[in-house]
This record gives sequence, structure tokens and C-alpha cells, in this order.
Amino acid sequence: MTVLQANDPSAIQGGFANPVFDAQAVFRQVMEAIARPGKIAAIENLTEPPAPLTPVTGAIAATLFDHDTQIWLDPVLARSSDVAGWLAFNTAAPIVREMLDADFAVISDSEALPSLESFSQGTQEYPDRSTTLIVQIAALSGGPGLTLTGPGIQEIAHIVPQGLPDRFMDQWSANGMRFPRGVDVLLAAPEGVIALPRTVKIKRGR
Repeated sequence: MTVLQANDPSAIQGGFANPVFDAQAVFRQVMEAIARPGKIAAIENLTEPPAPLTPVTGAIAATLFDHDTQIWLDPVLARSSDVAGWLAFNTAAPIVREMLDADFAVISDSEALPSLESFSQGTQEYPDRSTTLIVQIAALSGGPGLTLTGPGIQEIAHIVPQGLPDRFMDQWSANGMRFPRGVDVLLAAPEGVIALPRTVKIKRGR
């Protein structure tokens, strides 16, 4: 394990300017997205993490991760010592090698999104012990139309995310069949975040 020094620029730069207030603001925005699936929640208080971690993902990580949350990074992120150092300094969250051990997973390459069932699904008694995936995508607009229904949605919601792989729809359908078990997904893009709780049903088209 690499021990980062306090003066390592890759670790100490690019965090929240006002950690308490910024994290509170981002937390409210993420909670709003989760409460209203399909709604774009703008992340106004951004970080500047090392690439390929994006500012929106960095803000979510700096808000939701702490020393008690285990995180898994996709191979692209895992290869970056700068990313690992930044997360360690700004969140103190331990990085795990096994997907099943992760409370959160960060996916920088959405086209290489692992199978959703590879992550912890929780249990019937404790469904909240599943993994939440933060998936970086190119944009929350300009992609194929998807229709969402479920709790928190008044009738239907439409989203057009750009960058989800074609196989995601089949994986999401299987994820819903495992309810109350299953993973939750946050789609992170420059515009903000869209939450896809496991309770949401998704169909192609509008």
C-alpha cells in the first residue's frame, strides 16, 4: 500500500473549499435525486479531483464516503494512484478489491460496466447492505429515450442518458426481479446526477 504524504499535491488539492457546507449542499441534492428518480439534480458545489474521476463524481464521493464505507473502483480508476490518493485524503474510505465487499462502486468507463449482480445485493432481512453504483456517463441528455415508472415518480418520467451500454436494460430488469435485494445506481454527468433506485422500472422509448 502506498503511503501518501500530507504534501502530496495529488491528494490534498481539489477538495471542497468549505467541506461542511459544501457536503451538506451536495447531500441535499443527491437526496433530492433519490427521492425523485429521473430528475436531474445539479451538483453545484464541485470538486476538482484527478482524472478520470469527474468533478460531479468527486463531489458525490466527498459527501457520501467516509472511513466506514468500503469502495470499489473500476480498473481504469484503480490504476490511478492520483485517484486513490485523492479519495484517501478527502474521504478516508478504504478501497476493496472484491465487488461483493463494496458499499459503493465507482465506474468511470460506463461501456465496461460490470454485471450488476457482481455486486452485493443485500439480503432479504437487510436489503440496505447492497452496493450503490456511481456510474460516470458522457451526459444526461442526447442519448436514447428511456421511460421510468415507480415510487417517487408521478405517472412517468423520461430520461435520455448518453453512455449507458445496451446490456444495461436487461441487467436492470433482472435487478428489479431481485427486490427487495438489488443495487441502486447514480448516473453522474457534467449536468449533475440522476438516481435509479432499485424500485424503478425502466423501458426503452418515450
